[in-house]
Amino acid sequence: MNKDSTARQAHCPEPSRRTSSPSKEGFPKQGYNLIIPSFVLALVNFLAFGFSRDVLIFILGIIFFISGLFFIFFFRDPKRKIPQEENLVLAPADGKVISIDNFENYPFLDSKGTKLSIFLSLWDVHINRAPISGKVISLKYNPGKFNPAFKEKASQDNEQNEIWLENNKVKVVLKQIAGIFARRIVCHLNEGDAVQIGQRFGMIKFGSRVEIYLPEKVKIEFVLNQKVKAGETVIGRF
Repeated sequence: MNKDSTARQAHCPEPSRRTSSPSKEGFPKQGYNLIIPSFVLALVNFLAFGFSRDVLIFILGIIFFISGLFFIFFFRDPKRKIPQEENLVLAPADGKVISIDNFENYPFLDSKGTKLSIFLSLWDVHINRAPISGKVISLKYNPGKFNPAFKEKASQDNEQNEIWLENNKVKVVLKQIAGIFARRIVCHLNEGDAVQIGQRFGMIKFGSRVEIYLPEKVKIEFVLNQKVKAGETVIGRF
């Protein structure tokens, strides 16, 4: 087993644990793993304070309680109204369009085109959704640095997961890129999986960047600094 495949398994669940279809709105499993312990620890500290009257214990309880509220906010997964038109490309992530770059050629796409970079702040929804319906052709995990996700060098240097998607009309490439706080890329896809447009497929924890490479046949419908929503905002047509 090579280094890439080993690293990928650490970030992408095994087939028996992954979700191959959209889940219900709510919180991803990774959210519950942080939300529940935070409130349990808060309760334990508040109960301990009742016996000890130690102000430090009370403060710890407040910190854990506030952390639980933050995790509820961060891991939220609101319902999205997915457009039903054909030949659309939807935003794969919530956030702000921080750069629009042209490229001459990109592996798999075999075409020049446009790269859209979306920055996800701590306040954005972090669930990632499929921009098109199609098949997962390839997954490639690349370990790397943890530069601030809004910086351009994060595109090449940071830890990232690259996904190739294809249907009978178009190909696109996605990159999930970790940021300075994001140390965990979650991807529920395997090579060969079929995905539906707008389907949840993963997330990046605590501030990150998502990029999508579009071939020249896709007519872009986004502008710099635009705010987009995963699975809802149309960013291109083909």
